[in-house]
Amino acid sequence: MTDDFADRPLPRPLNSTSDPAPLTRDGWSFAVLIFSAQMLVVLLVVAGLAFATYQQQNRVIRDDKQSTVAAISITLANDPFVSGALAGEDASALLQPYANEILLRAPLIDFITIMTPDGLRVTHPDPNQIGKPYSGSKEQALNGVVYDEIAVGTLGNSVRTIAPIYHDGKLVGMVATGITLHNLQLIYRSELPQILLVSASTLLLAGFSAWFFSRYVHQATLGFGPHGLRRLYAFYFSALHSVREGLVLLDRHHRIVLYNQEAVRLLGLPEKVPAQAMDPLSLPMPDTLRELMRTGRSCKDEIHLGAHTVLSVSQGPARLTNASLPRLGGAWRGWFGIQPVTGQVLTLRDLTEVQELAGELQSLKTFSTALRAQTHEHANRLHTIATLIENGKVDQALAFAVDDRQHSQQLTDAIVHSIDDAYLSSLLVAKAAQAHERGIQLEISAQGLIPANVFQATDLVTIMGNLLDNALDVSVGTEEATVWVEVTALEDELIISVADSGPGIAPEFLENLLRFGVSTKSGSQPRGLGLALVQQAVLRLGGTMNVDNDAGAIFTVSLPFTPRR
Repeated sequence: MTDDFADRPLPRPLNSTSDPAPLTRDGWSFAVLIFSAQMLVVLLVVAGLAFATYQQQNRVIRDDKQSTVAAISITLANDPFVSGALAGEDASALLQPYANEILLRAPLIDFITIMTPDGLRVTHPDPNQIGKPYSGSKEQALNGVVYDEIAVGTLGNSVRTIAPIYHDGKLVGMVATGITLHNLQLIYRSELPQILLVSASTLLLAGFSAWFFSRYVHQATLGFGPHGLRRLYAFYFSALHSVREGLVLLDRHHRIVLYNQEAVRLLGLPEKVPAQAMDPLSLPMPDTLRELMRTGRSCKDEIHLGAHTVLSVSQGPARLTNASLPRLGGAWRGWFGIQPVTGQVLTLRDLTEVQELAGELQSLKTFSTALRAQTHEHANRLHTIATLIENGKVDQALAFAVDDRQHSQQLTDAIVHSIDDAYLSSLLVAKAAQAHERGIQLEISAQGLIPANVFQATDLVTIMGNLLDNALDVSVGTEEATVWVEVTALEDELIISVADSGPGIAPEFLENLLRFGVSTKSGSQPRGLGLALVQQAVLRLGGTMNVDNDAGAIFTVSLPFTPRR
């Protein structure tokens, strides 16, 4: 029994993370709910209007027929032939044919009953009823009043009018004219197809309008119902504020409508998202990033520099690309097409620490390159000294070694004694060795003392290192092949000037040279980051940087002596 139980597979837990439940559009969507509610309301309204119209039409027809029978009764009551016949001896023989003739000419009238004051019929459509009592109200007519009523007679329920007949001022009889309710119902039903046709047309038009609107709602809500939209909002809101990247959502007018806390930290946006969309032009952010938002162009991992941050920015259109999410039912499938762009999604990643590490790594790389160059050069000189000794030229070997040591030491001492900052002097020593290896003469001039606790080493290394790298790059292969560096520490500021023997900077590059992405160098690699980082560090330290042309390019940086916190 134990072995059998051990061979059975373990049941999967219900909340297994290996098979997450998809976000489905279960239940009725908003479109179905709205369409059903609209059609129910329209159906009730149309049915109510049709019923009211039918009832109103019945009343109109009944009133019209009532007026018709009343007119015939009054006409017959005032007919001298009828009153004279009733005053004679054999009224039925005279009036029965007369009444039948009228019924033939008026097919909508069902009966004409002429009677004596006692209520005995003189005429009737059924001859067998002649001489029998009239079944209906007579008191009003006996009192001289024309009376309308609905009463039950020998032909069934009917709408009738009874009127008194006078001869020489004496009541000689009464006349009743009527239409049966059965025939009235036939007239009513003849109007019913027209009412149904109008109702059906109204229902069809309202149904098409409701369908068209529900189709728009279905597209706008992605086919989700109330519960699905609530879950979707909860998921997306949680995702928006849980990711480490900054997220900024812009509408189709390039205004900021939503962002998360990381975007608040990186861009200095308000803590609480305003109810109204914000124009990027009114917010304190880098000009390049503001221009990116305003144009709405797509980009990926584009570097933008703030006052204290280096940002990797990606932007793309907010377009629906996954309209076929799983859902139950397929009645509404196929409604989706190419969705219009509804705005942009901007993602921000903080690369400040990465760039600082990259700067430090570049400095280490510079130092290692300088050490490699010095090692290579010292190896050649040691081989030369060893060869001189082997050839018995000891005095010349000693003079060569002393001269090489004095030359290297003089260069190092000149830089170290001129610049008391350890990081800056070390960088310049390394750059001097790198320039020597590349066949460039690096002339360094320094004076003054840099106070302690004023500049961060990384800022000075970023400024001097990038300026020197650019100057060395453009000076390689030139006729003069020289880079001039001047560091002057005044009472209240530090001035760094770097000039090269390159071709200089074209006038069209001068205005935007300090922006990221603008460079005079060619190639497929991203350019313009070095000078942009220099500008960022200078602005962070409260300084200024000027660019000028004098045969080659001249970069002048002024940094105030402001004690850092």
